[in-house]
This record gives sequence, C-alpha cells and structure tokens, in this order.
Amino acid sequence: MQSHSALYLGAVTHRRVRPFRHRFDYRVFSLLLDLDELPGLAARLRTLSHNRFNILSVHDGDHGRRDGTPLRSWVTDALAGAGIDDDGGPVRLLAMPRLFGYVFNPLSLFYCYDRSGALTAIVYEVSNTFGQSHSYVCRVDPGPESAPIRQNQDKRFYVSPFIGMRATYRFRLTQPGERVSVLIRQDVPEGLQLVATLNAERRPLTDRALLAALARDPVMTFKVIGAIHWQAFKLWRKGARFHSRPKQPAVPFGH
Repeated sequence: MQSHSALYLGAVTHRRVRPFRHRFDYRVFSLLLDLDELPGLAARLRTLSHNRFNILSVHDGDHGRRDGTPLRSWVTDALAGAGIDDDGGPVRLLAMPRLFGYVFNPLSLFYCYDRSGALTAIVYEVSNTFGQSHSYVCRVDPGPESAPIRQNQDKRFYVSPFIGMRATYRFRLTQPGERVSVLIRQDVPEGLQLVATLNAERRPLTDRALLAALARDPVMTFKVIGAIHWQAFKLWRKGARFHSRPKQPAVPFGH
C-alpha cells in the first residue's frame, strides 16, 4: 500500500519591505504526515516515534488543543466550526518534527481531503513564541489539483511584537507533490509589509532519508527559535515599532 507521508527538504525565507527592508532565510526539513498512517509509520521507522521520545518524534500535544487530543478529532471540530463537513477523508499535516524532544512550528498546515481525494480545506495553525497558537480554517474551492491555491484571511492572532494586528494574509500554495510551495503575503493598511515562503522537495520517508536530513541540519528546531529571537533583536536595532500583545482570541480557530 502506497504511503502518502513524506519528507520535504527545503528553505524558509522572510522578506520585510515596510517600513524598512530586512531579509533572512534558513534551511529546514518538514514531514508530511497522513494522520491515519501515523501508527504504522512509528512502527516501521526506528528514528521517528509518535507520542514518545525519539531522535525525531511527533506528538499530538504539539498541535491542536495542545492537550494530547487526537489530531484527527481536533481537525473535525475545527472544520465543523467553519461549516465544513469532514466526511472521513485523509488529513495530512505538514510540520517540523520534534528533534531530540524539542520543536517550535511557527506555521503548521493541515491539508484536508474528502473521500474522493479532492482537497476541501486547509487549516493554518500559527504559533508564537509566547506559548500561544491559533488556527485559521479556509475552505478550498474546487479546481485542478495542480493549480495554485489562493486564500485570504484577516489577521486575528498576535505573532510578532513588531507587526500590528491590522493586517491581512494572502496565501498562495500548492498541494504537496514532488515539491511543496507556500507563499504568504501580509498586507497592512499602508500596503505590503512582509513576504514569507517555504519551498521544499519531496523525499521518501525512510530512516536513511531522515538520518541524512538530520546530518544536514542537526540542530534545526533549536535554530528556528534562535533565529526568530535573533532577527527580532536586529529589527529592534533598526527601529521597528513595538506593538503590545492583545488577549488571545477566545475561540481557538477562525475562518
């Protein structure tokens, strides 16, 4: 039986264009995990575990309600909250795994399909460095599988102390295939402020491929959180305006 789960090797880029220019990028590797395949993957792979410690691991408590609730049931509730029916089709999570027990995912994506294999929704799970998270649930309009997916979403969740809340996200992404691409433009009242991208190539999800990715980037998850704080310091040095953190949205997901 063919597995839909995979490893993706790529890079993340952030480019700020307003009120001054600032750019940084770093290499990452991500896992595309079919939630129904997780038990079998954990049994097959020595380097990857589900809900227990390993070199690489994925924990239900790292996403969704953050209380260990099975991710499948959380996704069903998130879709229902947006008026989208979950008919039991596949749900595939694109995110970085825990590395030696630690992970921080600024953005995790849940691709939600119906039983016929058509993509029906995407859940954008955003996390900040203050231990908070929020998910945006966006319906996918019918169209060719190869066509880029374009979605808009008003910002409702505080992410960076140097970006205000009056903003709109414009998403442009592809379904995971031989490559995966995610582009996010953030507009503020004055115009485009930030562009963030992920571009990555697919690899088979094997112990050998995982160990090669780990050798390529052995401190990836620690690097990500370190890079966020280092770039925040550089923005502060450039005179970026500080925005106070509002209360977290009462509803854990929106649409």
